[in-house]
Amino acid sequence: MIEKTGAIELAKSSGRPRTARTKANIQKVKQRLNRKKGASTRKLGKELDMSHMSAHRILHNDLGCFPYKKIREPAITDIQKGKWVKFANWMLNNFKKDETKNWLFSDEKIFDLNGMYNAQNDRVWAINRQEADKKGGVKQIHQFPTKIMVWLGACGKGLTKLVVLDKGTVDHVRYIREVLPVALKCGNKMMGNNWTFQQDGASAHKDHNTQQWCADNMPAFVPHYRWPPNSPDLSPMDYSIWDGLVQTMNWDHVRTKNTLIEEIKRAVKKIPAQNVLHSVENFTVRLRLILKNKGNYIR
Repeated sequence: MIEKTGAIELAKSSGRPRTARTKANIQKVKQRLNRKKGASTRKLGKELDMSHMSAHRILHNDLGCFPYKKIREPAITDIQKGKWVKFANWMLNNFKKDETKNWLFSDEKIFDLNGMYNAQNDRVWAINRQEADKKGGVKQIHQFPTKIMVWLGACGKGLTKLVVLDKGTVDHVRYIREVLPVALKCGNKMMGNNWTFQQDGASAHKDHNTQQWCADNMPAFVPHYRWPPNSPDLSPMDYSIWDGLVQTMNWDHVRTKNTLIEEIKRAVKKIPAQNVLHSVENFTVRLRLILKNKGNYIR
């Protein structure tokens, strides 16, 4: 294997002689990968005048390669990386891990009737397409699905009450009227009077009226200038809670806006408190990863 020796040495085989998987062709495939990182086996075989199966065997058996899907992640500028590092240092210098359990992390998310669908992973085993269709192999997609926005918070004690924001725009007036009182009530109920409220940099959140309301009413809160911009995977809500909620939902029950809301509420109640605690505890772990990665995106 090239990974172990750094050289291309083919093992002797008692079978029939190879016609395509020669040293020369293996070297050609290796050089092709070094020039261009992405290529299908069909395209590779066509370029190098061999079958796609031969190209696949060379990649897998001779070069020890595996096909990996490209991962999408947000583009982060050097300025943003610096703000991530600055925030991580501020957090780790001012808060202990146990203290972050008394943080109320919050976020909004938009759901629609089409749900979260992954055609690559959602498979139905059947002997033909007709049988697969009968077994639920068809996912109907609404062209213009109804959408709703919800707000939710998470801390070391569990999840807050869900706030449904299904009509109109959520500006600072509505956010202060409908969301913040719920956050305050749930935070006090779960953590007493010693906790910190977190929200991201959305317009309604960083509005000076919102910031003033938090300063006047919350035991403590993270000012908008502290929380780094473009940080989708820094909060437990983003890197854990929302995904767990989506996976817990039974999307087969979702047919209307009301059933969508009911299913979200049901899923919120089913997420184990231990899972929420584990997600919150990972917050400081990710802060250290930010410093280790010098502000680069963390997975």
